[in-house]
Amino acid sequence: MEKTVLAHMPGLVARVVVDEGESVHKGQEVAVINCMKTELSVTAEWAGVIKKILVKEWDEMEVGSPMIIMEA
Repeated sequence: MEKTVLAHMPGLVARVVVDEGESVHKGQEVAVINCMKTELSVTAEWAGVIKKILVKEWDEMEVGSPMIIMEA
């Protein structure tokens, strides 16, 4: 089933730490958002495979912005 990892905080994408096709486990860090000079981890809510990365470094995020599509 296809699932989307969403931004949980507003800010800028500091980095994406996974690649398309990579297997991840639930709770694994997949990206980092910089919010007011603080780095916050974005984690996978499901185990699965990264299908598509929708963001790149310095993209601006709002709460609920889609970041990564994964096959869970």
